Amino acid sequence: MKKMLFIYNPRAGKEAIRTKLSAILEIFVKAEYEVCVYPTLQAKDATRIVTERGGEFDYIVCSGGDGTLNEVTDGIMTIDKEKRPRCGYIPTGTVNDFASSLKIPKNMMKAAQIVVEGEEFPCDIGSLNGDYFNYIAGFGAFTDVAYETSQTAKNMLGKMAYFLDGVSKVPNLQFQHLKITTEEMVLEDDYIFGMVTNTVSVGGFKGLVGKRPKLDDGLFEVTLIKNPENPLELQAIVNALLTRDKKCEYIKSFRTSKIELESKTPFSWTVDGEYGGSYYRVEIENIKQAVRFTRAASRKRIENK
Repeated sequence: MKKMLFIYNPRAGKEAIRTKLSAILEIFVKAEYEVCVYPTLQAKDATRIVTERGGEFDYIVCSGGDGTLNEVTDGIMTIDKEKRPRCGYIPTGTVNDFASSLKIPKNMMKAAQIVVEGEEFPCDIGSLNGDYFNYIAGFGAFTDVAYETSQTAKNMLGKMAYFLDGVSKVPNLQFQHLKITTEEMVLEDDYIFGMVTNTVSVGGFKGLVGKRPKLDDGLFEVTLIKNPENPLELQAIVNALLTRDKKCEYIKSFRTSKIELESKTPFSWTVDGEYGGSYYRVEIENIKQAVRFTRAASRKRIENK
């Protein structure tokens, strides 16, 4: 039988997986997998178990939020590329941006079915100063909301927890003076926000990173927001974000495979919704098609079977 390592975060979302665990495992066993089950008990548990034992399995499947999946990816990236197991995902977190990109539904049973019936997709992975991320690395305004908002608040309010906490911080916006270097350009300015992404959805909202970004092309979508000097400029930025206006002079968007950001003072980052550290200099690189995820099979492919 094929060997599967199933890692799940029992506290993710509203802890709903506790009532579905037996049925999910039944789907895996019926697909002829020998399943080793591991519930995470603390931060970085998933990374540790995948690093220590991931190479023993044909398939690694995880259930939790984007943070849990990030830990699994960290572990998978320690395995030689030729031996890396495929990765499946059953989203049970609050927002589940990466699952949306892979067209994996929030319904756990349907997601479990995709684990055994879906198609393989070689996805790009990001590296921030050597730490990996699946879909986003960001700094500045609101980026601390995801990891500072309590799990209890996330469970009760869902996306609204992020929104309410974010709005409460608008009067306290701070900027960072940065020198930004890519192979295509050099920028230097004051910025209140920046994100380097490989996703179709950010914070549960689609369309913020451009139309139809590809997740396997070796390129990031980068969005930078300049520091507004007065309330009118801030309102113009908010309006541009709400209307997806790409012509706003305060917002810079482009694609690149590698980007370096430097500051004279340390600035904090979030990666996949979790705290990613504070640095004077950050180097972010796209590792093309580094991990094979399972996503929902396309309708065309199903029809051709």
